[in-house]
Amino acid sequence: MRIEDIDPNLKIETDINEPDLVWLDAKSAAFSLYGISYNEEKGCYVRLPVEIAESVSPSVANLNYHTSGGRLRFRTNSSFIGIRVVRKPRIPMGHMTLCGQSGFDLYRETENGEVHYKSFVPPHNQTDGYSSPFKTDGVERDYTLNFPLYDGVQELYIALKKDAILKPAAPYANDLPVVFYGSSITQGGCASRPGTLYQGHLCRWLNLNYYNLGFSGACRAEDAMADYINSLKMKAFVYDFDHNSPNYDFLKEHHLPFFRKIRAAHPDLPILMVSAPDAKIHGGMFMDRRDLIRSNYELLKAEGDENLWFVDGSAMFDGDAELECTVDGTHPTDLGFYRMAQAMRPALEEMLKK
Repeated sequence: MRIEDIDPNLKIETDINEPDLVWLDAKSAAFSLYGISYNEEKGCYVRLPVEIAESVSPSVANLNYHTSGGRLRFRTNSSFIGIRVVRKPRIPMGHMTLCGQSGFDLYRETENGEVHYKSFVPPHNQTDGYSSPFKTDGVERDYTLNFPLYDGVQELYIALKKDAILKPAAPYANDLPVVFYGSSITQGGCASRPGTLYQGHLCRWLNLNYYNLGFSGACRAEDAMADYINSLKMKAFVYDFDHNSPNYDFLKEHHLPFFRKIRAAHPDLPILMVSAPDAKIHGGMFMDRRDLIRSNYELLKAEGDENLWFVDGSAMFDGDAELECTVDGTHPTDLGFYRMAQAMRPALEEMLKK
């Protein structure tokens, strides 16, 4: 017996038979796309220009097709919203939900800010993609559709009622993005759905646009990555380079030089340094790495850098249920990501005033 036969609430609808629909390509000018772009040659969405990703490392070239941080924003009064995703299937990861890995989630604007409204959960038996629908209250409002954290998307189509209004959503408070650079934690592993990674919370709380340059196991502070980041126009930069250093000596060799490359190109850019959030769990070398990053921060402040902040990652999970903040001792649960966002929020609020 299938679980959906026991509990209808767990049934995943994949056939859309709603009448009077119009299907729109997500690449249409009617929608606003953030955090990713569409590569015509590859026929899919990417986070970096393909040639840039390939120049960094084979791992970054592969992870470039993961759409973490991608958002589609629009305003509508449609009483029905559906999606059709075209994608290549991948084996589900054991420590992350399929919804976080391959799904989409939708947020809508309310009087209490942007709140979660619906998750588009892919079926386990998907081959070339999936479809997922739901009805709405038909009130005209802004929506944000978050792309998958650990899978690629070749095509995305949005279904609305034929007579519905479709307008651009309100712009973010900052046109320029906050750029986040880091490891699998920055990419979103292992959030239960796309909107619950730490940048998602910060985006909603602070109404900020962002780029997610988190690369699972592949954040190595390469020169090519520094060059790409330097080419961007940014509101602020979050430097979350710690976890993917293979050892303390590698971090010592690369952490400060990478920062200096960014600072040389952006002398007035607000930059936040962050250390690994699971340092206390692992102890030993990870606490030494935290101390190294903090000492680099203190050195730079002593040199007169007035646009630099530091958040001690080892304190992010402190408090009640501290050991419930990771899935596997490293990758955050939704609670862990929420606490990471809370820890970074005060610094980012100050940075965004610059």
